Amino acid sequence: CGTQRALLLIGNGEFTKAFYQFPAIYTTILLLIFIGLHVINKKRDYQKIIIGLAIINAIIMIISYIYKISNFL
Repeated sequence: CGTQRALLLIGNGEFTKAFYQFPAIYTTILLLIFIGLHVINKKRDYQKIIIGLAIINAIIMIISYIYKISNFL
């Protein structure tokens, strides 16, 4: 899937190509980091940050999907 390919591109240092492969890759990484922090550190509340990042991720995914579909028609 696009996320896995984008992660491989980031691992190879190809940050721009990763963004073109999956535009929400960087916000997804941030989201996963904050979910991990939420699981590990129960003293702090990361819920608002997680919800905000999830909404931003969804918006980026929808916009990039519409953009890709409109370019192929």
